[in-house]
Amino acid sequence: MVKKIIIVGLSAVVLVGLAGCGSNSDDSSGSSSTQKTSQSVKVSSEGETRADVNVSVADAIKAYQEAYPDSDITSIDLETSLGKYLYKIEGVDDDKEYELRVDANTKAVSKEREENLDAEDRNGVKRTEDKLDLEGLLSIEQVSDIAEKHVGKGEAVDWSLDKDAGTMYWEVKVIAGQDETEVKIDATSGEVLETEIDD
Repeated sequence: MVKKIIIVGLSAVVLVGLAGCGSNSDDSSGSSSTQKTSQSVKVSSEGETRADVNVSVADAIKAYQEAYPDSDITSIDLETSLGKYLYKIEGVDDDKEYELRVDANTKAVSKEREENLDAEDRNGVKRTEDKLDLEGLLSIEQVSDIAEKHVGKGEAVDWSLDKDAGTMYWEVKVIAGQDETEVKIDATSGEVLETEIDD
């Protein structure tokens, strides 16, 4: 009888312990997803921010579309310039190509370039070939996670959205010490397409 009580008591302790672990993991994943939605871009390691990136890709795209409403985006880069992050967005319409920069901290917009297309690229030729489909696009935070996990160490520091042979991809630069790795990731599925190590 005493053995049965001890076994039942131990079982109850184990079950309570497991339930506590389960609820803790749920709480931590809930808080991390809340944290992810509040941060537009992952540019931190263990909570220490490395750069001011307060503007999401969606907001940068919106700023471009407000400046050039009748054009299509052909590439997006998020890179450092003079110690701060900037979005560089390129686009095209039937006759011209454009470049716009958006400060990733303040959302300040500057128009960098506007020039006529070559004759062979006009009348929608370049527009049809190069325009990006921005539906279902993975965020910079998501592709940073994929790239860092794929490399196994280091931090994502540079991002480019482009298209090649009909496939839209994010190219993420991950730096770990002296090693640099470029990881190409399908922009909608998250599949790693290519890895290039420059050490």
